Amino acid sequence: MEQNEIYAIENGKPNGGQGSDGKGGRHFFCGLLTGLATALLIVSVTYLLNRMQVLAAGKDRVPDKQTSAENDDKKDYGDNTAITPEMIEKLQLIEEVIDTYYWKEDIDRKVLEEGAYRGMVEALGDPYSEYFSEEELQSLYQDSLGVYFGIGAKVQLDTATTLAKISGVISNTPAEEADLHTNDLIYKVDGTETYGMSLQEVVSLIKGEEGTYVHLTLIRDGKEIEKDVVRRKVESPTVESEMYDNGIAYIQITEFDSITVDQFAEALAVARGQGMKGLILDLRANPGGNLLSVVNIAKMLLPEGLIVYTEDREGNRSEYKCDGSKEIEVPMVVLVDGNSASASEILAGAIKDYGVGTLLGTTTFGKGIVQRPVELTDGSAVKLTISSYYTPNGTNIHGIGIEPDVVCEFDSERYYSDEKYDNQLESAKELLESMIEE
Repeated sequence: MEQNEIYAIENGKPNGGQGSDGKGGRHFFCGLLTGLATALLIVSVTYLLNRMQVLAAGKDRVPDKQTSAENDDKKDYGDNTAITPEMIEKLQLIEEVIDTYYWKEDIDRKVLEEGAYRGMVEALGDPYSEYFSEEELQSLYQDSLGVYFGIGAKVQLDTATTLAKISGVISNTPAEEADLHTNDLIYKVDGTETYGMSLQEVVSLIKGEEGTYVHLTLIRDGKEIEKDVVRRKVESPTVESEMYDNGIAYIQITEFDSITVDQFAEALAVARGQGMKGLILDLRANPGGNLLSVVNIAKMLLPEGLIVYTEDREGNRSEYKCDGSKEIEVPMVVLVDGNSASASEILAGAIKDYGVGTLLGTTTFGKGIVQRPVELTDGSAVKLTISSYYTPNGTNIHGIGIEPDVVCEFDSERYYSDEKYDNQLESAKELLESMIEE
């Protein structure tokens, strides 16, 4: 999915208020700021409790509404819940304070409601767990089909700065035309700072109506640069392939979506039909995607055995295996970098553990956890981290990444010059040629 573009909450500071001695104004605005933040986290939780029922694969459901008499008793909410009569009463009080003192009269109740749901998930402190409104969820599904309206840039969260960053640029898109670079940090979108925003928020800000422009303030090599990028329909095939001299096939997987498995199978079949003697598999700037998609692709490359296994918080283990009937029969070099994450690390990790390919490039991102979207009855959804995953050898790479067998730093200066020289790809060709000759 092109879960890789932008949306946000602007951070602003209230002006000083007027009071009889100045203290009242300060207390008022401190209270107001606290109230607004709290409201975004929990306002309308009663609505959440009574209306939303989980429609996950396990058919988990929110308990039926209790009688008003039972609801008067705090015990009936359970011993391990944030939703209590006192909390609901406080929500109502906060809303009254907003109605009385907030300086704008046109308060959007829907925005407050959505902020409550979003804030509850954000309070987990997990950057990979998110709340999606119905509109955001539909956009997410559309992206997974490989077509969306945006600029053609993939975006990840940069762990060092917590800013969104460009993790990849799709060929023949507005992002490439505007000369956006991999690892550009997205500081502002249309003047709105993105610091503290979720990835989905940043994506939503960047996307927009076809033909309109988005103004990006980027940080590149420590300097701010400004870019105006047009939005248009982006068709993003997740697999690109090419045949080089000496029987070397090149297949790039940019993301693991629902369409990726068939695209990869076709590219691999074409390469074999053209006399493939060696394969370069490019997973650079691949942010991940669907677990089942990467598992099905791994079955076309790996020997018999485990591909990956996951463990949830209770220690329950789920295994994904390969029968080895389609194991790759030629030497393989896998290109990876610091933007190869999640599902791409599952594939790279399994290839390295079985020794069926040589990893070349730089250490991968280090995302060894799995998320699952849980759809709700009103069309919205919550995406939650549900388990950790492990490579066939039992390694969890979360926060660590996968070290390449051959370290090769990317020469961005040469690549972004007129010659577009990809030193990592050229090194992979040389390495593969030596393997073929053996």
